[in-house]
Amino acid sequence: MSQPAVRRVVVTGMGVVSPLGLTLDDLWGGLIEGKSAVVPIESFPCAGIPLKHAAEARCFSGHIKDFGELPGDSKKAIRKGLKVMCRESQMAVAAAQRALHNSECSLTADERDRFGCVFGSDYMITLPEDFTASVAACRNATGDFAFEEWAESGLPLLNPLWLLKYLPNMPASHIAIYNDLRGPSNSITGREASGHLAVGEAVMTIQRGSADMMLAGSTGTRIHPMKTVHAIQNEQVMLEGSNPSAWSRPFDQSRNGMVLGEGAAVLVLEELDHARDRGAFIHGEIIGHSSRFAAARRCIGKRRDAFHLVLENAMRDSGLSSNQVGHIHAQGLSTVVGDRDEAEALQDVFADALPNIPVVAAKSHFGNLGAGSGLVECVASMLAMQRKELFPLLNFQTSSPDCPVRAAQRGDSPGDAFISSAVTPQGQAASLVLRAWKDQ
Repeated sequence: MSQPAVRRVVVTGMGVVSPLGLTLDDLWGGLIEGKSAVVPIESFPCAGIPLKHAAEARCFSGHIKDFGELPGDSKKAIRKGLKVMCRESQMAVAAAQRALHNSECSLTADERDRFGCVFGSDYMITLPEDFTASVAACRNATGDFAFEEWAESGLPLLNPLWLLKYLPNMPASHIAIYNDLRGPSNSITGREASGHLAVGEAVMTIQRGSADMMLAGSTGTRIHPMKTVHAIQNEQVMLEGSNPSAWSRPFDQSRNGMVLGEGAAVLVLEELDHARDRGAFIHGEIIGHSSRFAAARRCIGKRRDAFHLVLENAMRDSGLSSNQVGHIHAQGLSTVVGDRDEAEALQDVFADALPNIPVVAAKSHFGNLGAGSGLVECVASMLAMQRKELFPLLNFQTSSPDCPVRAAQRGDSPGDAFISSAVTPQGQAASLVLRAWKDQ
């Protein structure tokens, strides 16, 4: 008995909110021109913490104009809903609307039944100002917080809808509601691996016949009063230096910590025949994906093992040999241990082919966007394949003995396929292999 043909999944729309801009041209221009998005922090007072610079998405104000071209009814609904969205959700919706516009899809009622949404995010944390008035109302004459006053004096001052702003399933919910997407829906909270995981689930949803189109995206911010402090306490963060634009330097011998950033990206995924039937422009094809987990006790990630497993399995799923990979889009955190573990895993998997494969990391331009990082990076690599030019690994000056990778340079060919991966500090890893589109 013959097996049914595997449904091929292609990318027919892309949208971003990034520290380099709100459009695909903005993102590409910043990358190819070697622009750094690291700027003084303006989004919250940072006098009490040692970090003063980060990669803010200053292009995104949360105003409705930042959401791209919208039909009148969508614009009205999104504008009304902004008050119950935190910044991550706002960026998610904006990237989604831009991706849908880029896909040029005009959906019938039946098609909406087979159009779903999978969205990834970081953990979402309330802002201190959400509780300021309530806490102040409960202070006694000596300035101490009086717990017994909370029910009567504090709680009534709390916005009754505040929790809706911070639930991690809200990006997928908002996007599905605003666009009447009635297909399968899910939310993933896998930190840096969220975007790759969301795409992997969306691909499998289409391949098993449960949908013809899926919107897959992720959103995140590390620029937040509490998240920033959490990162400084638990991860290697670059805090000081004379030239912040050179702080993020993946795989360089002088790397000394990650830069914190924020952003979101969305891909519109579509079954190949469905895309062909409507004459869609195809940006690329998802040909491999994988997710794996490797951790020691207390859930401390074994990053080299996790990377090794996920890279190996994604390559096997894609059917490509190492020599067919045009470039590697590394996670490239710019931390001493993180980059070493990733480089060693790349050596484990690609072996003798690795010196011939250019390695790039968009984080060298804008740091760690949390859950938003992975798909912004995939969009960057697809743009490189379309333009047949690879942007260089910014700030890479001196090879590090523990990171034997071939840093991408201006003029390198991106090839016809790339692999992108991410791993969390807890050891959850995910990977995608994408191929440039050639009608075949």
